[in-house]
Amino acid sequence: MNIKVFNIRLAKEFCQSDQDKMNQFLDSVEVKLTSTNFVTTGTLDFWSAAVFYAPKTDKKGTETTKLAEEDLSPQEHKIFNALRHWRNDLAETLDWSAFRICHNSHLLAVAKTNPQTLHDLEMVPGFGKARTEKYGDAILAVLNAL
Repeated sequence: MNIKVFNIRLAKEFCQSDQDKMNQFLDSVEVKLTSTNFVTTGTLDFWSAAVFYAPKTDKKGTETTKLAEEDLSPQEHKIFNALRHWRNDLAETLDWSAFRICHNSHLLAVAKTNPQTLHDLEMVPGFGKARTEKYGDAILAVLNAL
């Protein structure tokens, strides 16, 4: 297993770019475990995130290609943007970084599969029982509103 550590600086000029770098990485690997800590030095505050990961592989053991925004149809892109807006609003309300709720790769998978039930959502890569129980109703509400 591999590990990579990210620091997400809270200053507005860095926060989004730091999150984008982390999301890009997370989209390209299979996450095994994460650990986050809030760090304050008195002059600099940031989230430190350790990601334990393995290369993405398919059922045959060969590396897979990641889903990207360019792979989405116009309707799927509309869904992805709505989900990203929902996630960012929730993160702001909770005063969390957006990646703590869902990674972009998870939202891309939801947009691509467009699940209609909680069971369908639970089958989407990146979702399981816990994430579906926590955010499933809200995600389905976003999907049904489009």
